[in-house]
Amino acid sequence: MTRSTLSPAARIAIAIGAAGAAAFAWGSLVERTRWTLRRAEVPVLPAGAEPIRVLHVSDLHMAPWQRDKQAWVRSLAELEPDLIVNTGDNLGHERGIEGIRRAFDGFAGIPGVFVNGSNDYFGPVLKNPFMYFGGPSGPMARAKRLDIEGLHAYFAGLGWHDLDNTAASLDLRGTHFEFFGVDDPHKGYDRLDLITAAIDELRAEDPLGDELWPDAASVSERRPTVTVGVTHAPYQRVLNSFVNHGAQLVLAGHTHGGQVCVPGFGALVTNCDIPRKQVRGLSVWQHGLRTAYLNVSAGLGTSIYAPVRFACPPEATLLTLVPAA
Repeated sequence: MTRSTLSPAARIAIAIGAAGAAAFAWGSLVERTRWTLRRAEVPVLPAGAEPIRVLHVSDLHMAPWQRDKQAWVRSLAELEPDLIVNTGDNLGHERGIEGIRRAFDGFAGIPGVFVNGSNDYFGPVLKNPFMYFGGPSGPMARAKRLDIEGLHAYFAGLGWHDLDNTAASLDLRGTHFEFFGVDDPHKGYDRLDLITAAIDELRAEDPLGDELWPDAASVSERRPTVTVGVTHAPYQRVLNSFVNHGAQLVLAGHTHGGQVCVPGFGALVTNCDIPRKQVRGLSVWQHGLRTAYLNVSAGLGTSIYAPVRFACPPEATLLTLVPAA
């Protein structure tokens, strides 16, 4: 059958098929490896504080053979960040830890914090991509356990703090930071009930802890502090709890920014219950009378069984924290 004898419906079908094939080729062969550094300023520091550069990385889904991605992440050390925040899903293969070491060895000595994602516990499995339109993905019985213990030991060797259902503090360029975080909410491993006790214990161990309490005699007597919440998956229950606990900035990943987006429309799915308009980038999260800045990373990788991105390039974020106006 020649082109001239094709029906209009057949021509439309062929055109749609060709467009789909071209989009898939672009998303899998080009955009998936267009690693991008997104930059943003966040006004959360006390007046007069020095700016602080925070490198936010997430969702590497690392396989050992992904040398270009490892090299790109390694090059980010040249930015000389003051802090690394890693929001999970580092592993994407049973030997993914090999690639993680190659990617992060250059960050040794730079302060950091991290939380787990589900793919730090379990390896990827082949899934029907249309299942995501029905809501967040569920557990997969065929998934293999990954070397999360080795991952934690490696991050500890870099000097990074594990924030899974706990809290930690750091002093950076003269500003005191309180961090708290949760284990992966997507798997239901988050223990929000432990956060209050973790913060109380953190402050009790701080030699200047009395100056942190909001009932100090005056504002001038309080120690200037920035409070940061860290989670892998930005479920609303977690974001609301973080805001209630005084977080001024919340960092998350998990969504891949939608991974496959429609230009002019945005993400089709979020794989959690966050609104689509906040699936990626810096926004403001409000709960009750409180607000916090929220940065959701689109992540740097994909499952090895779904190696495609469209209108949503992989990214890391360099957040420059500056004094609030």
